[in-house]
Amino acid sequence: MIVAVDGPTASGKGTIARALAERYRLPHLDTGLLYRAVGRQVLLDGGDPDDPADALAATRFPDTLLADPHLRSEETGGLASRVSIHPVVREALFERQRAFATQPGGAVLDGRDIGTVIAPEAEVKLFVTASVQARAERRWKEMRDRGVEVSLEEIAANLRRRDERDTQRKDAPLRAAPDARVIDTSALDRDEAVAAAIEAVESALRRR
Repeated sequence: MIVAVDGPTASGKGTIARALAERYRLPHLDTGLLYRAVGRQVLLDGGDPDDPADALAATRFPDTLLADPHLRSEETGGLASRVSIHPVVREALFERQRAFATQPGGAVLDGRDIGTVIAPEAEVKLFVTASVQARAERRWKEMRDRGVEVSLEEIAANLRRRDERDTQRKDAPLRAAPDARVIDTSALDRDEAVAAAIEAVESALRRR
């Protein structure tokens, strides 16, 4: 069983994907982490994330970079959004994601184009969303808990910029697959969001 979990930044898709992977005993891949690694590598290389050649070179990042705590920073998230608009970057990372999705037994993947590009044949497709305000508050609390000083307004503005880049890019834009179950987590806590996702998976399995 392939479970595709798509959605914008800080919508709760990662939390949901990890919970589903644990419940159904499936391997999980946060595909956004791959793009964050590319963005981080561009920075480490002294390159330009808006330059396709620099971004492509950064797709050859070492696997050890995936454990870098800087990948979770707001700065790296912005870099990931910028490098992800390049078709050459998406093509370079496609096979890596595709191989993970199609492994024997299935997998759970979360990202922005899993149900539309990486695994359009997924048996379960979820699109997790939330208002900018709700997402900004969640990210602000996460940053505050990590001791990072940043204003709520700054985070909200950054989310709007990233949403615009992700939804307006020419290749593999962020959007819900036509057959995806949309889950709005704006007013849901973690347990409620996970419960809604489990119900959606069970519903999809019953239809099969």
